[in-house]
Amino acid sequence: MTLVCDTDFLYSSAALQGFTMAKKELRTLTVVSSNTLTPHMQRIVLTGEELATFPHDSESGYIKFLFSQQGNIVSSKEQLEMLAPDKPLMRTYTVRKFEPATKKLTVDFVLHKDSEGPASKWAQIAAEGDEVVIVGPGPIKLVDNRADWFLFAGDMTALPAISCNLEQLPPEAKGYAVIEISSELDIQPISVPAGVEIKWVISDSHSDQEKFLDTVFALQWLDGQPYVWCACEFGAMKQLRKHFKFTRNIDKRSIYISSYWKRGNSEDQHKIAKQKDATQEESVN
Repeated sequence: MTLVCDTDFLYSSAALQGFTMAKKELRTLTVVSSNTLTPHMQRIVLTGEELATFPHDSESGYIKFLFSQQGNIVSSKEQLEMLAPDKPLMRTYTVRKFEPATKKLTVDFVLHKDSEGPASKWAQIAAEGDEVVIVGPGPIKLVDNRADWFLFAGDMTALPAISCNLEQLPPEAKGYAVIEISSELDIQPISVPAGVEIKWVISDSHSDQEKFLDTVFALQWLDGQPYVWCACEFGAMKQLRKHFKFTRNIDKRSIYISSYWKRGNSEDQHKIAKQKDATQEESVN
């Protein structure tokens, strides 16, 4: 799910006239493998010669997958052209890993078994040899490693980005990562410094966020200046933002907080809600 959307590049394709895309070129890629990591997470590895120009060190950035209005994956640039005058649907996912030498791009998809979302449905049936069109990457979302300690909080949609952050921390780093997952079987091994404690919060219902929020609120505050990184559902994000802003007095330069999705909303609807919320928040500051 997206944190921000680049809006300063207009793709000139007839299918995309009047439609703002991320400020990167389109790439046609092929599925190398699709493997189930946990009951609610699917890992898909993509490759293609067009990854030769994909930026190195892009982990934690985002890419967008394109779908028709009917929910079918866009598998070629020619197919994208044929969508005109309709605009493609875009669904946003974190770059979990990129290997420039082998031109392999790894993306983890949260699986919603009862979801009608096009990306989740596609991830469940994607097979070796399938082709997809992506756009991106967007900017990376990493913490400032100069902080005295770190606090990460997010649900499964943020797990790939949190993992990227945790794995690049310096060995002496300390802090917490509070991660909400759907079941104990969704726990993933993550390489973290010895001083960083991971707290897995199991919640089998997206409508029940109290356990996740209470776990974050109850954390023992460490000495020094923290860097806070949070990404989760829209409503939970607003509660965390209020907590860190008013209760913990975190300077805006020491926090990254965003919603990756909004309950009952499509990504397009969520984007509108985020923009409205950002405008309201800016007017208050």
